[in-house]
Amino acid sequence: MSITTNIEEIQQELAPLSVTLVAISKTKSNEDILEAYNAGQRLFGENMVQELVDKYEALPKDIEWHLVGHLQTNKVKYIAPFISLIHSVDSFKLLKEINKHAVKNNRVIDCLLQVFIAEEETKYGFDHAELIEMFQQAEFAELKNVRIRGLMGIATNTDKEKEIKEEFYELKMLFDGVKVSYYRKEDTFDILSMGMSSDYKLAIERGSNMVRLGSTIFGKRVIKHFKTV
Repeated sequence: MSITTNIEEIQQELAPLSVTLVAISKTKSNEDILEAYNAGQRLFGENMVQELVDKYEALPKDIEWHLVGHLQTNKVKYIAPFISLIHSVDSFKLLKEINKHAVKNNRVIDCLLQVFIAEEETKYGFDHAELIEMFQQAEFAELKNVRIRGLMGIATNTDKEKEIKEEFYELKMLFDGVKVSYYRKEDTFDILSMGMSSDYKLAIERGSNMVRLGSTIFGKRVIKHFKTV
């Protein structure tokens, strides 16, 4: 099926559930992104800063770009002028760096706090104790140019549905607790970003209201092998 057809079908599925779609366009061509754009998609996610900057410069300016991959502090300055949402804030140090560059650009940058929920050491994120400790620091309250919009998590890459559901449930409970304890009066703490192409239906069942889909929209990546001469 075409990218256009995929976008239309997914939007029809998600719209009644009030779930926001972020199209993960990493490694995809500008032509593929434009096809999704022309089908009505406006939120796109990238995981590499340089690729994100290149695409921002080349593609329509009403696209809302999300950074979904691990972000190094020394790369924040390149995306601070235009990024719509950073999903992957995984340390207080990184959050402070984002705030610093947001000040320089006279912006308030929306962020999600990435929470470690998987059984894999390769994943990034706060653990529960680190998250609560950060919320309680006076220095955190002084960060006026970042806006915490919610939480993000990546489940274990496994075929065990029970394990995935438990991890998503754990993050939903944490989201609810943080909302009540620290953001009860702020309507802008409203995003729970869970679920990718392999597990987004399970994530929605567990309360996700933002999913990050790549292969479901653009098709699976084709790895090309070249003969050496």
